[in-house]
This record gives sequence, C-alpha cells and structure tokens, in this order.
Amino acid sequence: MAGKDRILVLGPTGAIGRHIVWASVKAGNPTYVLVRDTPANVNKPRLVTAANPETRDELLQNFQNSGVFLIQGDMNDHQSLVNAIKQVDVVICSFGRLLIEDQVKIIAAIKEAGNVKRFFPSEFGLDVDRHDAVEPVREVFEEKAKIRRVIEAEGVPYTYLCCHAFTGYFLRNLAQIDITVPPRDKIFIQGDGNVKGAYVTEADVGTFTIEAANDPNALNKAVHIRLPANYLTLNEIVSMWEKKIGKTLEKIYVPEEEVLKQIKESSFPNNYLLALYHSQQIRKDAVYEIDPARDVEASEAYPYVKYSTVDEYLNQFV
Repeated sequence: MAGKDRILVLGPTGAIGRHIVWASVKAGNPTYVLVRDTPANVNKPRLVTAANPETRDELLQNFQNSGVFLIQGDMNDHQSLVNAIKQVDVVICSFGRLLIEDQVKIIAAIKEAGNVKRFFPSEFGLDVDRHDAVEPVREVFEEKAKIRRVIEAEGVPYTYLCCHAFTGYFLRNLAQIDITVPPRDKIFIQGDGNVKGAYVTEADVGTFTIEAANDPNALNKAVHIRLPANYLTLNEIVSMWEKKIGKTLEKIYVPEEEVLKQIKESSFPNNYLLALYHSQQIRKDAVYEIDPARDVEASEAYPYVKYSTVDEYLNQFV
C-alpha cells in the first residue's frame, strides 16, 4: 500500500460510487469515504436492485470491514469537507444529477485544503463537451460542463471520466422503456440502429476510474471508456441477443421525429431515458475522434484490464 495515493470517494453508496470504492480497495489505495451522520432511509427506492442489493448501512459496514476509512462529514458543512479533503490526495465525486451544481462547494474546499493532486467531478457519462443531446438531459450535461469550467478557472488538477452507457441502464433492457430484461418478441430501435454506442458495466467504470486516478498521464485530461468489444451498434447487439435465444425479434425502427415527440410527451424518468438513448443512438454522441493532447483512451492506456463484454453481460438473461 506504500506509495499509493489516498483516495476519497464522495457519494460512496450510490450506483457508481460503491464500485469506485471497491476498485480503490482492490487496487491497494488507502480508501476514504465521506459519510453523513444521518440515519439511512430504508424505504428509499433503488433503481437497479439486482446490481445494488445492499442497504446503505450494510454497505458502509462492508466498507469498514474491508479497511475503508469512514469520515463523518457533509458537503454542506464546509469545514468538515475541508477536514476530510486534507486527509487524502485524490477526490472522486459520484453524486447524482440533482447535486451536480453543488460541486462548487467541493471545489472551494479543495482550494482551501491545498493538497489535492486530482479531482474527478461527477460525470460518468458521455463527454459533456462533445454532445448534441436534447432536453431534459441537455440541462444536466450543461451543468457538468459548467463545473468543468469552474475547475479549470480555479486551477484545480482534474481528470474527467467519460464512460457513456452503463449496462445497467442501457443493456439490461436493450434500451427499451418500462422493462427490466431484454425483450424476446419485439424491439423498438431509435433511428436506423447503425450508430455506434459505447457500453460498460458499472463495476468496470469503478476499475477504470481508479486506473486513471493512479495514472499520471491522465492528469488534466478526459479518460474515455470506449472498449473495443463493447463499441457496438444496437443492431449488432440485437443480433447477438437473437443468437443467444435462438429467435428473431420483430424490429420497429422509430424515426427521430417520433422519438422527439415521445420525449416531449413522456414524464420523468421515461423522458430522461429516451433522451439518453437518443443522444447515443441518433445524435452519435459516442462517435468522435480521440485527441491525445486532451484525451486518454482507456482500453489503450490500460490494456491489461479484463472488462466485461456485452456478449458476456447478456448471458445472464438467457
């Protein structure tokens, strides 16, 4: 463990945060999490129960049993945040979309602490400086981009983590609304189904995030997770699924005009999910060139990481 940077994870019990914590522990980094001194809400709904089976208290206990340091504090308590940050070298934020703008409080605490080598703001999606998304996700992406500008203006060392589509939200239902497993009869496909998308499991996001945190070459750059076996069109993924179940699905291709109408007429969370799918499947927001001056391609920088492929992921549903 000697020589490894100390890593603080903010939002450690969330769908991504927990995987970052476990990856940090596995990598041998001294790992810290900021925990609010408030009772857990046992009635809080979990979006993907299968992926996140533990309650908050169970997870925190498991962290502690694994050597993770639990620090009592709150993002809205500036001094407790500064005190926590002074104990570490790297700060990784994995807050949800409703707390994106609140990261200015973290940036202020990092500036006051004066010891942080790297800050990972809460992004964990597409590259927010390269998108053509529509509302309601556009507003969230623009908030993330504003946080980038604050980080840069304040001179805080950073790494932006761009991982695109989580398997738990895009593949477990093949980008269908209101179902939790891949369809076996018919499938609605936005556009023509031939646009490349990038897919990654939440656990692999954690692994690549810690690889980047331990990589000096990722300083002040964006790390892009576009894994070769998982950089696929939806048509390719559907074909893969059809072979697994030995059945041809009825494919209904939905033109962009109709998709935009559906987004506008749907309520949350369906409008948000439809807009995310639209961003990747029609607007090609996962298709761009890597610029070595400001980007790191994860699969090239960390070729030794064994990641879960789309093909392997789909096997659990056969």
